Amino acid sequence: MRVAIIPARGGSKRIPRKNIKTFAGLPIIAHSIKAAQESGLFDRIVVTTDDEEIADVARRYGAEIPFMRPKELSDDHTATIPVIAHAIQTLQNDSVIEYACCIYATAPFIRAEDIRDAHNALITHNKQYAFPVTTFPFPIQRGVKRDKEGNIEMFYPEHFATRSQDLEEAYHDVGQFYWGTAEAWLEGRAIFSDAATTIVLPRHLVQDIDTPEDWTRAELMHKVLQEL
Repeated sequence: MRVAIIPARGGSKRIPRKNIKTFAGLPIIAHSIKAAQESGLFDRIVVTTDDEEIADVARRYGAEIPFMRPKELSDDHTATIPVIAHAIQTLQNDSVIEYACCIYATAPFIRAEDIRDAHNALITHNKQYAFPVTTFPFPIQRGVKRDKEGNIEMFYPEHFATRSQDLEEAYHDVGQFYWGTAEAWLEGRAIFSDAATTIVLPRHLVQDIDTPEDWTRAELMHKVLQEL
């Protein structure tokens, strides 16, 4: 069985009620639920939450809430892997799970085709995880750090005179979803490792949403994409 597991706790502080805040006319979590539905890959789409209001919204858009997430897995410091492992353990009381896809609740640019492509990569390359990445818009080798007085220092001073086109391209996780085998999630294997494979997304479909500024930027990006 393949399941989509959407973590959505209720205690967001930087953007209050972030997981159900309206984005492009829908509670933002609804975009993740819809993409999972449209992918056609999942036997179950489950939201793991500690919050009754989030649970009600998720049900309204077609997700299951077969359990409420325990308090010890709902604080600011709980990592993703234990949350997904707990969901798998709980759901496997009913049936055997082979693959689980963690889909973040605040990923309004997520697309069903990308979920399918990453699943295909997982199977084709016989890996334990698969997830999307994108390129950095500026060479990370030319990055600088800045102190409180405004002074700067290069992270890689040896590349001060290196041409941008001669530097290796760098990628980062886009923060939308992670496919994994049930075994990998349950054993807590590292995602950013040789256990994983990736697909590449264009930068205009990527925006992490952690702050109000991120939210505003994502809304503007979404509006432009809808007008194209």
